[in-house]
Amino acid sequence: MTNAQAISAAPPLRDGATASLTDRLELVGMLSVFGMALAVQFSIAVAQLMLTFAALCWLAVLVLGRERVAVPRFFWPLLAYAGWTIVSSIFSANPRLSFADSKQLVLFLIVPVAYRFISAQRAPLLLTLVMSLGAASAAYGFFQWGLLNYHESGLRPQGTLGHYMTYSGMLMLVLGIALSKLLFARGERVWALLVMPALLMTVALTLSRNAWVGAFTAAALLLALKDFRLLAALPVVAVVTVALAGSTVNARLLSMFNTQDATRLDRVAMLREGAHMIQEHPLVGVGPNMVKELYEQYRVPGAVERVNPHLHNVPVQIAAERGLPALALWLGFIAILLFDLSRLFRAKPLRAVAGAALFGVVAMLAGGMFEYNFGDSEFLMLLLLIIVLPFALMRPATATATS
Repeated sequence: MTNAQAISAAPPLRDGATASLTDRLELVGMLSVFGMALAVQFSIAVAQLMLTFAALCWLAVLVLGRERVAVPRFFWPLLAYAGWTIVSSIFSANPRLSFADSKQLVLFLIVPVAYRFISAQRAPLLLTLVMSLGAASAAYGFFQWGLLNYHESGLRPQGTLGHYMTYSGMLMLVLGIALSKLLFARGERVWALLVMPALLMTVALTLSRNAWVGAFTAAALLLALKDFRLLAALPVVAVVTVALAGSTVNARLLSMFNTQDATRLDRVAMLREGAHMIQEHPLVGVGPNMVKELYEQYRVPGAVERVNPHLHNVPVQIAAERGLPALALWLGFIAILLFDLSRLFRAKPLRAVAGAALFGVVAMLAGGMFEYNFGDSEFLMLLLLIIVLPFALMRPATATATS
């Protein structure tokens, strides 16, 4: 072979090697996304490690394949929201503390990473696996309640997670996957129906009223989208679940309508405190993670707890921490997301996946009126993954930069 022939033969070999490496990176990235999705219901540390692997693979694929970054359009206001959070951290009374809390923004990478690595063939399988492990997690929570006698010790099931509120929020999202598959996925309804009782019962046993409100509201939406007449079954299922769950759950349910309930009074007080924070700091808020630090300064008469870590309301928490521009950007993210999900839902092949995403967003919004669920890392990771999957199914062919 002459030198000229060797030179002309070199580029194809190099391109082939690059393509082979890219294929391997895509496989590792996809498996890492799957690992993150499955681990997040049991260990946040393992889930974040899997996300790190997936993100590194994503960056490598972009560089090697000279690809443009592709994301659903709801990601852009979410990215702007992250940017404003950084601005708020700069002007915080304690920037170091605020920047430390802002590391959670890295979780937004789930959107472009999953969008790139999860294909139309993989998304339904991913949701089925998440649902199955969610059912196992629910069974463990039921074990904690019944056999470990949590109900007699004043404890609430939390699975393998650190807090019962996180646990209830995660189960709420998994419940949405199961319900969407039951209503819209042909061939997967039997398994969804089998895991549904465990999910329903354990969500009830967590005694997390925000999860009850979120699940009930989102379930009503999916049932109405399937057949408006199915809404009649919703109160029946709710009554049966509460009856089977026992007196503790029944008492907790009735407390929602008790105007003198201490937790209800404290949440009203927190809304007033949040309003004062927003009034004094409308542009950049008091700073991420500063609500707890400044709580006593804004504490109003009628507040029950001396200190609260957050304001138990997503919009108020965002505005108080990060300012009204951040809230506007977040609302823009929600509006675009819901509009685009509603369009995707009309495509029959996407209904089961889009339905799970719609359930997740609506459940987060309804439950988020009483709990800062959007700030919970485990919950946020699973939510972001669920909402990006319908868009990943419709992802166009990968665009590459010209040489």
